[in-house]
Amino acid sequence: MADLMTYPPLTSDSIKAAYPLISPYIHKTPVLRSKTLDRIASTAQEESALKGIAFEGQKPATPLFRLYFKCENFQKIGAFKARGAFHALLRLCSELGIDEVRKRGVTTHSSGNHAQALALAAFTLKIPAHIVMPSISTKSKIAGTRVYNARVLFSGSTEPERVAMVERVIKETGAILVHPYDHPDIILGQGTVGLELEKQVEDLLKDFGNETYSKGDAPLNAVITPLGGGGLLAGTATYFSNTPSTYVFGAEPSFEGGDDGRRGLACGSRISTVSTLTIADGLRTPVGEVNWAVISDQKKVRGIFSVTEEQIKEAMTLILERLKVFIEPSAAVPLAVILFNEEFRQIAEKEGGEKGWDVGVVLSGGNTTVEAICRLYGEK
Repeated sequence: MADLMTYPPLTSDSIKAAYPLISPYIHKTPVLRSKTLDRIASTAQEESALKGIAFEGQKPATPLFRLYFKCENFQKIGAFKARGAFHALLRLCSELGIDEVRKRGVTTHSSGNHAQALALAAFTLKIPAHIVMPSISTKSKIAGTRVYNARVLFSGSTEPERVAMVERVIKETGAILVHPYDHPDIILGQGTVGLELEKQVEDLLKDFGNETYSKGDAPLNAVITPLGGGGLLAGTATYFSNTPSTYVFGAEPSFEGGDDGRRGLACGSRISTVSTLTIADGLRTPVGEVNWAVISDQKKVRGIFSVTEEQIKEAMTLILERLKVFIEPSAAVPLAVILFNEEFRQIAEKEGGEKGWDVGVVLSGGNTTVEAICRLYGEK
């Protein structure tokens, strides 16, 4: 990747500079609304849902939500990762020269979405790509990577196994690593999600004459994104770092310790290893070091919350059936937090009050299959 000594600073201005660089290569994805999902999210949970947690015996929260779904499942390759991959590769070509990058090629490791994103970016710029994927990756993600003429190599499912295979590729080919999430160029590219989202919500509020919105106000009270390696959350938090009235939150699966970000904040240090087979397969990686520096800053990320596998499936069902949008399980995690995490809901109720919160919800991707969804909901 581009030299860490020469990357742009992690600021909202750097994200604004990244946007025109990648705009010719990405889609401006839509923002969708659903009054039905607003009502469901604004309805108190059953008291039985609080049994066995810190809020047992308390009155369930009744926050007022207006949700704005940023549909990165409609992005090129079906996920937000195209933004970071194009930004990182374009910056690399600018620094080393495109001929040098073409001569050496690029490599990465990914369960699927960054794999496809880098394959697309490399294909577009006529650069050889060597992509390491876990052997358990979704078949559609493997096919989506190969369609761009990338060389696909398979590894074990854990982070150390992936990294070991990438190191072997670099030794054999001289390829340049384009990290899937832990680099400033990736973070800045992913942060353009926040830039687009803010402007789109502002336009929607103006068009519909929202009574709660005044010109000059921040259009969003909160934004929530999934958290895996952390590029999307760190990028979104970086973009909104100059807008303190917009809180940024992360959402994780709790299954088998997949909530390493939440646990890291609780203990005050980054958790470097994660071994989980959560259904949210895009969120199985630990938070990266560069990303952690952003995510652990409470002025940038207000909090990280986790949800169960069953709650992720319930949220996914609602998005499929009510929003009529096809997503992968990882993309449903933020809505699951809004619906089921009582700690998050208590914060929203207290701080939103009668006015409520306008919340941006990033649907990070849609790379799954009908077959995989049938298996998911066929589990007992």
